[in-house]
Amino acid sequence: MATPVAIGRKTRWAWLTGTFFGAGYLKPGPGTYGSVAAMLLWYAAAHAIPSSATALSIATAISAVVVTLIGIPASTIVARESGREDPGFVVVDEVAGQLIALIPMHADWRHALIGLLLFRLLDIFKPWPIRRFEALPDGTGIMLDDVAAGLIALVLGAVAQHYA
Repeated sequence: MATPVAIGRKTRWAWLTGTFFGAGYLKPGPGTYGSVAAMLLWYAAAHAIPSSATALSIATAISAVVVTLIGIPASTIVARESGREDPGFVVVDEVAGQLIALIPMHADWRHALIGLLLFRLLDIFKPWPIRRFEALPDGTGIMLDDVAAGLIALVLGAVAQHYA
């Protein structure tokens, strides 16, 4: 791990992104706040922009990829500048994972809640193979364990939605 930057110096875009505009500072459970923020934004967008279920899924997938690609360098910078390996206030990883979990979901509150619950359970308990991704360096490890949790939640959510 790189040497932390002097205390007080922050790369503004990285901290805004990493904390998802401050959601990571909320207590208790900043990761849950990041996930709920992502789910609420997804839900609001799904209802504000009329589209088909397929278009919503594609837009959600694109959003998840963009958040992941921006989140890796942002979380790397925040981790280095804070001097912490995986700071709890970095929640952009939860945003990416939550968006992935929402890809197959219909735009109603029950399905949004299923996606949220599945993702949070997997993110909190980190069953195999999710925990293995934490060992990756810097922002890659911070982000990819949540991406893996999101992918598993996506599969479980699609199955649950099929039988619901």
